[in-house]
Amino acid sequence: MEVSLAGLQRGGDVLFLLLGAVMVFAMHAGFAFLEVGSVREKSQVNAFSKILTDWSVSTVVYFLIGYPIAYGINFIMPAASLMGDNQGYGLVRFFFLLCFAACIPAIISGGIAERAKFWPQVVAGAIFVGFSYPVFESLIWGRNSAGLQAFFERNLGAQFHDFAGSVVVHSIGGWLALPAVLILGPRMGRFVRGRSHAIPVSNIPFLALGSWILAVGWFGFNVMSAQKLNGISGLVAVNSLAAMVGGVLFAQVASRNDPGFVHNGALAGLIAICAGSDLMHPIGAFFVGGIGSLIFVYGYTFEQEKLQIDDVLGVWPLHGVIGTWGGISAGIFGAKALGGLGGVSFLAQLAGSLLAVFYALVTGFVVYYLIDKCFGLRMTQEDEFAGPDLSIHKIHAYPEDRIG
Repeated sequence: MEVSLAGLQRGGDVLFLLLGAVMVFAMHAGFAFLEVGSVREKSQVNAFSKILTDWSVSTVVYFLIGYPIAYGINFIMPAASLMGDNQGYGLVRFFFLLCFAACIPAIISGGIAERAKFWPQVVAGAIFVGFSYPVFESLIWGRNSAGLQAFFERNLGAQFHDFAGSVVVHSIGGWLALPAVLILGPRMGRFVRGRSHAIPVSNIPFLALGSWILAVGWFGFNVMSAQKLNGISGLVAVNSLAAMVGGVLFAQVASRNDPGFVHNGALAGLIAICAGSDLMHPIGAFFVGGIGSLIFVYGYTFEQEKLQIDDVLGVWPLHGVIGTWGGISAGIFGAKALGGLGGVSFLAQLAGSLLAVFYALVTGFVVYYLIDKCFGLRMTQEDEFAGPDLSIHKIHAYPEDRIG
């Protein structure tokens, strides 16, 4: 009986994490539709192709390089050894964490949309997933975390806490995107003689669909971050829901019913809650998500109109700045004084969050500067004017409309 119960538990853990991996994998369709709806019609094929190609390349490089860097485990061994005595749990764990790693190029894709060359941006994503991201992942979650976390605990009161990746995934992805956006420069016609000329989105229903797919998949992103069936937490689920709802409602009011902001507000709330979703009270989570949404509404406007940075989907404020807020907020709303479970330090959360900003900016500028100098990162003016669908993929999103 004990053997059967142990096998049932192992099988349950594999199934639990596999379901989480599939849910987070499905989020990449959300990334694709969110970008497709936010770009012009002449860039829709490119958006779909980028996300799928980035995912495929990320799988290869994370399997061979990234996961071994982060966790000290490689898969170059017989299949029997890969299965081991735990029904292949290690393989499913790789799949689950791959879905997190592959979010990095998917996030960046939205910022550099409509004017980046195809293969140079794929190479940049491969470098991030194969090397840059796993190094930081190893420091917070992986094989090299003991030293840094001991430093935080000894000097700042507690270890750095990031349950589901506000900082490790979203902040890193958003801050990596900023150098690419700056090096590329704005799309043709976005700013003319210092004046902003907004470029309208192509498809609000696709944008909304992307937001909904991401929101549903996010419960796999957050809840299944427990990685074991006996670690599942209803608090994580309800906090994720509360933060998403807070993000929507705050964006609804702040943006005066703008559908783009409202649907991104849901994502802002979910990004913000990742780090402390296992610690906060649901009321605290609601306000963490709401504040995250305000950061996006006002941050996106400031980025576009004041700084004149053409970050097409606003991935720097949405993932970068709000991811940083999520890490810091875990040290505020996770405290017992505000109804949380405690065990966190504001100073440790601040330090870990700022460390991610510094790391991502430095690595992002180095990688994109070198790629731009060696291969060129931006399309030619002629190709950009025609649109990446036609110039790169040789087909329009709606070919029938072009007949005759």
